[in-house]
Amino acid sequence: MSPLRRQIRQTLTIARRDFTATVFTPIFLLFLFAPAIMGSLSVLGGLSAASVTQGSTDKARLVAMLPAASAKALRSADAQLRPLMRGDAAPPPLTLHPSVEKNAQLVSRAMLDAPGGDVNAVLYGTLAQPRVLFSAGNRNEARYLAVVARQAALIERAGTAPPTVRMEPVKTAAPTLGDRNAAAFLTVFGIFFLTLFLSGQVVGTMAEERNNKVIEILAAAVPLESVFLGKLLGMYGVALLFVTFWGTVLGQIGALLPGDIGADLAQLHPAIGLMPFALLFAAYFTTAFLLLGSVFLGVGAQAGTMREVQMLSLPITIIQVAMFGLASSAVSHPGSALATAAEFFPLSSPFAMAGRAASDARWWPHLAALAWQLLWVAVFITVGARLFRRGVLQSGSAKPAWKRLFARG
Repeated sequence: MSPLRRQIRQTLTIARRDFTATVFTPIFLLFLFAPAIMGSLSVLGGLSAASVTQGSTDKARLVAMLPAASAKALRSADAQLRPLMRGDAAPPPLTLHPSVEKNAQLVSRAMLDAPGGDVNAVLYGTLAQPRVLFSAGNRNEARYLAVVARQAALIERAGTAPPTVRMEPVKTAAPTLGDRNAAAFLTVFGIFFLTLFLSGQVVGTMAEERNNKVIEILAAAVPLESVFLGKLLGMYGVALLFVTFWGTVLGQIGALLPGDIGADLAQLHPAIGLMPFALLFAAYFTTAFLLLGSVFLGVGAQAGTMREVQMLSLPITIIQVAMFGLASSAVSHPGSALATAAEFFPLSSPFAMAGRAASDARWWPHLAALAWQLLWVAVFITVGARLFRRGVLQSGSAKPAWKRLFARG
């Protein structure tokens, strides 16, 4: 057997060992469903926070004291304007109160000062000369009442009810500029989250095997380069399984969402096409994972304890967050000097180019970018393998990790 074939076989053996040892364990299920667990905790936290204020929000209301002749016009105006505000921006319900001819301002103040504070704003007077009183912190509700009064005055002057407008959603053939930008940002965030979440497992596994002296046993039986590449490929296989699982889940979740939300998500299709985008996403995720994974694995070999692992991983994480910010700014300003710099710099190039695939339909920049990134993957793996060898061979040293990392071989 030739030396090359022997090294490939040893590398694949280490990769299969790490993949099997990671996937076929109960802990992997927690790792696999970690996004669902984190999402559930976020939803529960949001529901708990919402329930705290839900009671007071449900009791809040707006009051209008106008002549009976203007009540119908006010109701029509409120029905027109209220659908324009959704969610937290929606105003409280509007209640009509019989008009008071005398002391209308005093009655309005009494409503605002009533125990419980349920009334946020009061509209009184006439549509020709409306007045609005509101309590502190409820200026937006007062503005809403003012707009409703103006619209009601127009309806009253017209003398007829406004026409009912029929709205029909239409799925456009090409994504809009806003949809392309949103899809590009989600793409950048997706690759950033996946690479940071998954490649960080490499250094944790490395520290565990250092403590158990497993890495020394592997180093005695297999060349350290094969150990390095095998571990990198094994964790890449785990990452690929993770991405495939959640990609399938998220691809089908749109059918379970309400009609409006599902339709809005359907508009976020990439400009380059769904299948080409899937291939480019997989390619850029691969290059980003190999770049970051080789750095984590090479640096993690210098650490002997979990504390040293955390100290060495923190600067890498900070740099990765900075690359995410750079790529996010690049997809928001395509064609700018900032975008060109993000697409050229090795660590941010996978993020920026993946976002470009969602917003730009041209193919040739991706071919050049992938060739450029593969060159840097080879450089990072070479440097990472040397760091890995130095860290493993000096595993018995009492020197701190940062001294071993920068020590001359």
